[in-house]
Parts: sequence; C-alpha cells; structure tokens
Amino acid sequence: MSVPANSRWNRLLARPALVLGAAALIGFLLGHPWPAVAIAAMALVGWQQLRLRRLVQRLSSRQRITLGSGNDAWADLGQLLHRSQEETRHRAQRLVEMLRAYRAAAAALPDAVVVLERDTQRVQWFNEAAGHLLGLHYPEDTQALLAERLRPLPVAHWMANARNPEALLDVPSPVNPAVRLSLRLIPYSDQFWLLVARDVTKLMHLEHIRRDFVANVSHELRTPLTVIHGYLEMLDPAEQPDWAPILVEMRRQSQRMTQLVEDLLTLSRLESQDSINDEVVAMDSTLATLRREAEALGKGRHVVTVEDRAGVDLLGSPRELHSAFSNLVSNAVRYTPEGGSIAIVFELDQDGEAMLSVRDSGYGIPESHLPRLTERFYRVSTSRSRESGGTGLGLAIVKHVLQLHQARLEVTSEVGQGSTFTCRFPAGRCVARAAEEDAQ
Repeated sequence: MSVPANSRWNRLLARPALVLGAAALIGFLLGHPWPAVAIAAMALVGWQQLRLRRLVQRLSSRQRITLGSGNDAWADLGQLLHRSQEETRHRAQRLVEMLRAYRAAAAALPDAVVVLERDTQRVQWFNEAAGHLLGLHYPEDTQALLAERLRPLPVAHWMANARNPEALLDVPSPVNPAVRLSLRLIPYSDQFWLLVARDVTKLMHLEHIRRDFVANVSHELRTPLTVIHGYLEMLDPAEQPDWAPILVEMRRQSQRMTQLVEDLLTLSRLESQDSINDEVVAMDSTLATLRREAEALGKGRHVVTVEDRAGVDLLGSPRELHSAFSNLVSNAVRYTPEGGSIAIVFELDQDGEAMLSVRDSGYGIPESHLPRLTERFYRVSTSRSRESGGTGLGLAIVKHVLQLHQARLEVTSEVGQGSTFTCRFPAGRCVARAAEEDAQ
C-alpha cells in the first residue's frame, strides 16, 4: 500500500534535524552549505507556522481536533486537544441531560414554581402548574412583572416585606377564586428568587372543619360544666369532713376544665377572624394593669417591675392585646419559683418597632422546645404545667392575637436562667402618646 505524498512530506518535515542535515550535505556538495541550511530552516519555520495557523482556525471555528499521526510535539498537542474536547463534550452532554431532568421534574410538580429576577421582580421561568394556579402563559408572561400579572393580589407589598423563607401569603387563585393558594418567597441566590405557590384548598377546608368541631364541642361542654360546677359549690365540705378533700379536688378540676373550654372558644374565635377593629390602646394603663395582675397572681412571692421606655401607644384591639399580654405575665408567674423576679418592659428598637417583653428568672426552657411552644397543648414539662394550672393554650392564643396585629412573638431562654417573651409590633402600629404618664 503506497503512502500519500502529503503524508510523506509531513513525516519528513516533522524531523527538523534530518532536514537540516540533508540541506547541509547538499549545500556542501554544491559548495554553498550555509545558504542551503538557511533556506531549509526558513522552510521549516514556515511549515510550522502554517500548521499552527491551521490549528488555531480549527479551534476558532469549534471544529473537532482529529488525532494526528507521528511522534512530534504537534502530534502530542493534537492528542491533548482531542482528549480535552471529548471530555468537554461529554461533560456538556451530561449537564444538558441533567438540566432536562430538572426541568421535567419542576414541570411535573403540583406546586407552581416561578423564578424571579431579584432586583426587577420580573418572571424568568415558570413551570406548567404556574399556568393552572397563577394564570401565567408562555411565552408572553416571560420578563413580565409578577406583581402586575397577578393583580389584584397584594403580591407587590408582600414581596417587598417577605425577606425570610417563613413568610407566607394565603390568597385566592387569580384563575379560580375558590382555590386558595399559599405563597412562599425563597431568596436562593443574589440574583434570583423562587416563588412557590401551593394549593391549600383541601387543607383549609379540613382546618375549617376542625375549627368548627372544636368550637361546637367547647360550646356544648360549657353548659354541663356550669351545672356541675354550680352543684359542687352548693356542697359544703364542712358538713362532710370525709368528703372534703374529694370536693376540693373536684372543684379544682371543674374550674380547670371550665378554663380549658373558655380558652378553646377564645382560640376558635381568633382563628376565624381575618382582621380587627383598630383602636388606640393606652399602654400606660395596660402596663399598670399587668403589674396588678402579676402581683395578685404571685401573692407577693415575686419581685415585679414595670418599665415604660417607649412613650407610645399601640393600634389594635384592647381586649385581644390585654389577653395576650396577660397570658405571658401569668406564665411568668407560674413558672418562676418563689423569690424570683419578673420584669415587664415596653420599649422601641432602632427601626421604630414596639417591643413588649416579659422576662422572668424561672426554670428556663431547653432550646429544642422553643420552636413548638405556640402549638396547642404542647408542654415542656407535663407535670409542672398541670401543677401550675395551665391549659396549654396560652401561647397559642398569644400567637394568633399577634398575627391579627401583624406582630410576632420572639422567645429566648436558658435553662436555669429564665426566659424572655417579646411581642414585636411594626412601626405602623405605634402612635404618639397624647399625655405620657408613668406607670405606677
């Protein structure tokens, strides 16, 4: 089999020492060795320059580099470039396959997923469920402002304030008002946000059924408990000394059951409310009332202090706010041993938010229990809670009252050092106090 002439020249020029030696020999025979060597060297340089130019052109045009023959540096370079191109090609193919799989998974999700540009809040991408739940259409809604596309939902104001993953917004679907959506905004990078919308219609229906059931049962229990408690009050333990301990315990448990029913009814009423009628709540008199309640409940066993550093009043429901604050104060009294201290502090932070804090020097709460404190009937210590007479619903009532006031509850605690429960209200619920008076 004959070798092509081009291949023979490539092999020959790939050996510069042989070419220069042959040129020197020919020049010596002709009597001019140096000019012959110079011409051969220039030919070699030109040939190498031509090969380099061809290689650069192939790389610039993104052509595949074929494996070259030979054992010179150009052959080694060609092999390295070929190997690098193959690895890059396989890696890009794997990335494309993974991207397709992720997009298919996102498209199959029952929840609506929308990728937003963080600065402009424009839609970059959304899955198929976003069309069914949010009414987005491809491609016309790409690069559209989400707040304008989802009008009249209060999305713009919510996105401006939803800076943490726990911030949720429950709204009706713009496609079908009978469908309720729970929106969550997740800032997953410096440039993009992820908006997740979940259909919670069935969950809310079940929640309404549970709420109505609790309210109806509690209401039905109120009458028989009142009758039982009334008959127990008519019985005189002095007339039946042997029954005295039993009657005292029955009265105590009857009162506890009655309080439990009242708390359940209060919680059901709060959960059914979407808003409140705002009134100006005079905080100076409220703090004075909380001091009297703490002293009466503690019966002189604790040191109670009240500090009013804010000098403002709050907008809200006087009844509901007093209920929330009173629950925090009563908890502090119950879980603080005799001789301990309870401090009620009302102040403003640097952002103008109002904070009412109830600090105690009680037993403290382990950190693992803090996230679940506002759950119904959740108890850190069952025996201690029952001894203190709590129903396990106080903090749940506090949480719902604060939610109606766009406020939140913050808890810090250390075992053996006490706890601090802080009600934090937005600056918009603070009003200047007409006549500031020191709480006595």
